[in-house]
Parts: sequence; structure tokens; C-alpha cells
Amino acid sequence: MIKTTAMLFDELEEYRSPANKISRMVDNGNLIPIVRGLYETNKNVSGYLLASSIYGPSYLSFDFALSYHHLIPEAVYTFTSATFLKKKKKQFQTPFGVYTYQDVPQSAYPVGILIKNEGNYSYLIAEPEKALCDKLYSVPPVVSQKELRDLLFDDLRLDPTEFGNLNKQKLVSYCGLYHATNLKIFIKLLRRMA
Repeated sequence: MIKTTAMLFDELEEYRSPANKISRMVDNGNLIPIVRGLYETNKNVSGYLLASSIYGPSYLSFDFALSYHHLIPEAVYTFTSATFLKKKKKQFQTPFGVYTYQDVPQSAYPVGILIKNEGNYSYLIAEPEKALCDKLYSVPPVVSQKELRDLLFDDLRLDPTEFGNLNKQKLVSYCGLYHATNLKIFIKLLRRMA
């Protein structure tokens, strides 16, 4: 379970020095420091369950969500998340893995996010359509539908069957929120593929 320093101080108020007690709990392995002021009590927790708590507001997206939804064949070992209005990429190396955070447009941020629950944990992750739009927004622009098709199926290695199962209306709707070249070309490609 994730705990903040403030939560721990409240829980340990009967101790003369809660900070010393926290240090002993870390030394004994009862608390694992994640980032400053944030701890985890379960050393075996899956890293993706912590992503939204480490830096936010954020939701899992980009490569991690594409892999999670079986759109790309590779396993992804970095927990990639979307943020907004943060201005620059952030990265955190923790005992639970590497976490990266990158902006998407504010207009696109709040749509297409799933809330998932696992045990005592909740996390946010992009729908497959949203994760693909976020990814296309994050890569350098292409100049043609052919280049975009190559990007999708050769560079990103999207699974054609899984791609075919995506909701095209959602894709077109989400693309309009980004105002980016890749997404404009993607809408044209989707209309040709329909």
C-alpha cells in the first residue's frame, strides 16, 4: 500500500520521533522509498500500480499501454504515462522500475482513460485508441499516409488484427483533440481504410 510521509507521521504520532521510526522501517524493509515523501509497504507490488501516484495527474499510456492492450508485441519495462501542462518530460528511477511522464494536449488529456482496480490498488490507463493517439502525438511528424502506415506497422510494429479491432469512431474523435500533423494524417488514413 502506498503511503505518504504525512500519512506515516499520523500513524506514528505516538512515537517520540516518527521520523526515526520511519527510518527504521525503511532499514528493516517494511517501507520501500519510491520518491521523496512516498513509500510502499509491499515490495512485490507490480510497478504499474504506482505510476499515477508517483507524479500526477497522470495515466499510463504510450508504449506501456500499447503493450498492455496487446497492440504491440514487445514487453515494455518502462512505465510510460501522460500528463498535461508540465512542460517537460520527467523520469524517476525507483526500486519498482523506471517511470517516464510526458505531456499531451490539455484538451486530449481527460478523455479515453480507464480506471482499473487490482486488490487494494487503483490505477489509470489509456484506452487502446487513446494510447495510440498519445503515441502518434509524441513521435516526430510524418509527411504522408504511406509514412504513417510504415510508422504504425513497421516501426511501432502494431498488430494488424488488434489494430483492426480498434473503435475507428473513437480514434477519429480522439485525433481531433491533438491538433498535430500525425493525427491529422491518421484521420485521413483511417477514412481510406474504412
